[in-house]
Amino acid sequence: MYEDKTLVCKDCGNEFTFTAGEQAFYAEKGFTNEPQRCKSCRDARKRNQGGRAPREMFTAVCASCGGEARVPFQPSGDRPVYCSGCFAKMREE
Repeated sequence: MYEDKTLVCKDCGNEFTFTAGEQAFYAEKGFTNEPQRCKSCRDARKRNQGGRAPREMFTAVCASCGGEARVPFQPSGDRPVYCSGCFAKMREE
């Protein structure tokens, strides 16, 4: 039903093959657009998080164990902050 197609990567300009199997997968998932980037450019984009800056992390003292907690928000001091281990334990309870 599907045949391999040769597409041009919009980032590097190189040709790449959109295989029949990939086309079937896209159709199964309901995707209507063909890929615009080759595998190496897609991988590079994923590594760079799509061009977004890395998330800033803040250090605080864990309210449970007193250890270091690294969190993706600036602690305001009015609510407890937990390290990842203590936070996971609390979620289990």
